[in-house]
Amino acid sequence: MILDSMLSGMPRPARRKVEEALDNIGVVLQMRNPKVFASMAPSALRGLLLKEGKRKDVVQMHSSHPVTFDTRYKMDFPEMNKLYRRAVANQWDGDKDLDWKTNVDPMNPELPILSNDFVPDYELDKLPVKLTRQQRTELNYNIACWMLSQFMHGEQGALYASAQVTESVQWLEGKFFGGTQVMDEARHLEVFNRYLTTKLNKVYQINDNLFVILDDLLTDARWDFKFLGMQIMVEGLALGAFRTMHNMSQEPLLKNLLKYVIRDEARHVHYGVLALKTHFTQELSDQERREREDWAFEVAVLMRNRFMAHEIYEEWFEGMISRQHWNDIVLNSPAMTKFRHTMFERLIPNLDYIGLMTPRIRPHYERFGMLDFIKGKNASQLSEQDMVADLH
Repeated sequence: MILDSMLSGMPRPARRKVEEALDNIGVVLQMRNPKVFASMAPSALRGLLLKEGKRKDVVQMHSSHPVTFDTRYKMDFPEMNKLYRRAVANQWDGDKDLDWKTNVDPMNPELPILSNDFVPDYELDKLPVKLTRQQRTELNYNIACWMLSQFMHGEQGALYASAQVTESVQWLEGKFFGGTQVMDEARHLEVFNRYLTTKLNKVYQINDNLFVILDDLLTDARWDFKFLGMQIMVEGLALGAFRTMHNMSQEPLLKNLLKYVIRDEARHVHYGVLALKTHFTQELSDQERREREDWAFEVAVLMRNRFMAHEIYEEWFEGMISRQHWNDIVLNSPAMTKFRHTMFERLIPNLDYIGLMTPRIRPHYERFGMLDFIKGKNASQLSEQDMVADLH
């Protein structure tokens, strides 16, 4: 309240900069581990302060990672080979397998592109200016465009990360599967871009916090960090977001598109846990494992708290409510509650399975209520069919 009073007399552009700066400082202060902060600081500088994701049309990310070229051609990882065979059998064509002739009208109340769960009616009713029914529909349309834009940007990052990991992974079967994932991510990027540009006709720039995570992963030289970040953390985030949006929408083309993508993502996370379990539990020193454990926790908290759709706030509600008020609305909305539940329901068992949920780190997750999910199934226990069985 005191801060709102201090900012209330400022011109809107100045107030935006102050609120944004304070919000970004909050991101930094959440990273309590100095080593994790130091490793992510360059990406945070590029994303949060320099805003390279929004300021530049083309961003150069300098990466250095090892390339493993193994002339032995050993095939000694049968579970990975089985996963590769599943990936080959389940390839799909974004052009032929989706009905792009479907008429998509995001303003059609009979087939809403998105439900009202992201910004609930009871929160909108508290605003000083009431939205008309048409404006309410337009708001949902814009939120859908924002969410799908972030999916698209994330898939571009996943495309590059999967290509890097395919170069670095040491198992031949892992390289085989990595090749299928590169194809998957390219197809996901294709269909999200096509849906946004031909059906919704609006694309948002990349969210600053998403840019920080992708920049950090793509520029890190350690192959297992790329695996941990992309295959476990970001893919876990994506699964939660895709499933939440699928169940919030009644638009048939979008629901079918998301269902195909979810099936692929289930394999990608499975790939990650297969590749990292032995490495983390048997091949790393205690210090190296602690470093990865701390990093995973900090990123989990970042993903939990930082995707607040500030682009929507700036477009619709800036000057009407404070940035912090908007953060509270989004963080506590039914959609975000479902999203966090779905994301951590998948993420926490996977971190436990690969050895990154030791007694040392568990109390940190417990503070955020994330430890409740630890008894769930990990990715090695879930098939593509399992991941789509409860979609509605």
